[in-house]
Amino acid sequence: MIEVQHLTKYYGRHPGILDVSFGAEKGEILGFLGPNGAGKTTAMRILTCYLPPSSGMAKVAGYDVLDQSLEVRRRIGYLPENVPLYHDLSVSGYLGFVARLKGMQGRSRRARIEKVVEECGLAEVRNRIIGKLSKGYRQRVGLAQALVNDPDVLILDEPTVGLDPRQIIEIRELIRNLAGRRTVILSTHILPEASLLCNRVIIINKGKLVTVDTPDNLKNRLQRGMTVEITVRGDREAIRGVLETVTGVSSVTDTSAPSAGTCAFRVEAREGFDVREPAAQAVVTNGFGLLELAPVDMSLEDIFVELVTQEDIN
Repeated sequence: MIEVQHLTKYYGRHPGILDVSFGAEKGEILGFLGPNGAGKTTAMRILTCYLPPSSGMAKVAGYDVLDQSLEVRRRIGYLPENVPLYHDLSVSGYLGFVARLKGMQGRSRRARIEKVVEECGLAEVRNRIIGKLSKGYRQRVGLAQALVNDPDVLILDEPTVGLDPRQIIEIRELIRNLAGRRTVILSTHILPEASLLCNRVIIINKGKLVTVDTPDNLKNRLQRGMTVEITVRGDREAIRGVLETVTGVSSVTDTSAPSAGTCAFRVEAREGFDVREPAAQAVVTNGFGLLELAPVDMSLEDIFVELVTQEDIN
């Protein structure tokens, strides 16, 4: 559905993106991650035909963004970070205006507006003036305008920025429901959001592609050894000594809260060792009370920081 090969964009002498290549399949939610100025918005603007690339190739639904830009625009919906709304129009009036701009006619236009109003949860505010809506509803209107032409590809640039926690949850659920029939590219600074929503993630830094993979694969690649959190009742130093003797343990870190009546430790294992069972047996055999033992996965935030740090060093 999306094919990008060696895409490069210069602003004068400054590179926005450099030699970026990736693809996205139909029905996939692809996360686009990177720090401010990394090149995420530049890549999105090229895919939406707002900017021409300096070199390289990008196709959307089989159409080239340079040579067949009108065909590309017919097949995409775009929600930029700053939502393009006319605050003096009603929700229905605005969606009708956008639908006409996109070349939709007659009954099909009215039917599609009804569909996106329902799909985006706007039925109860459809006749209200946009400028009087909450931020969350305005974001829904922005999504509705991106969807009104029933696009094959939906491109969302920071769709939850500035929303409160309840509104963020609502927009995330809406985005999740929009995938399946269409491909979604989602730019975000919120790493848990990408982990919750995306099938794969692209990490970009200083205009260069760092990696493309699933969140689970990234965790497996970067997490060299098992890490577990263990909570125990007993003497802190004695418990630490017991855990340090378990075969395969590389380090034991005390993570106990100062006021806690129990001891907590983060136990890291050498690569290839599963220390959960032997650690539990060692604690119980030595007469301590095992309260909890749980594996610790790398978060997407940990992965992001490590990969971007590696890229900066290289």
